[in-house]
Amino acid sequence: MKADLITLALLMAAVTYPSRAIPLLLPGIERLPQRALEYLRLVGPAVLASLAAVNVMITLDTSRRATFHVGVEWLAVAICVGLVIWRRSLLLGLVASVALVAAMRATGIAALP
Repeated sequence: MKADLITLALLMAAVTYPSRAIPLLLPGIERLPQRALEYLRLVGPAVLASLAAVNVMITLDTSRRATFHVGVEWLAVAICVGLVIWRRSLLLGLVASVALVAAMRATGIAALP
């Protein structure tokens, strides 16, 4: 692992930590307007969804060019979204999706992109 990546990870943590720690650091955050509380509650899932979407749709080919990819990951995302809507549990959706992809790759049905 390159030291540059460690430095980048520490820098990203330092930049993003304050926004994640707002509810812990500010007393009386529950007195914010309802709209602001909903926004703060949904920032994490929105960021996670955008990262997942990019990783599911785009892969790098051998010449390091980005290409559109359709595979088992799309099914995993659909299952995750369906379980989250149905059971209201992000953890359950993520575990089921990871288990599906791991099982399909272990049996040879799906290969790594």
